[in-house]
Amino acid sequence: MSTNKELLGKGIKYLTGALPLLFIGPSLIYNAFMNQHTNWHYLVLGIGIVACLSSMFLIFYGLKTIMKGLFND
Repeated sequence: MSTNKELLGKGIKYLTGALPLLFIGPSLIYNAFMNQHTNWHYLVLGIGIVACLSSMFLIFYGLKTIMKGLFND
């Protein structure tokens, strides 16, 4: 049983892309709720929610790709 190193590397790239979004998303959401008096509140909140959702998607897809690489599915 050999490991597909190309798929494994691709999955790790997805996970490294998700890592900054894991910190940026909640920070933006917190910033949006602290600055509700500005007009940019909803835009910053939307960007924060999109960043959180995209990080969850990248984590899921990265782990799925790593599992494919490890078990040759």
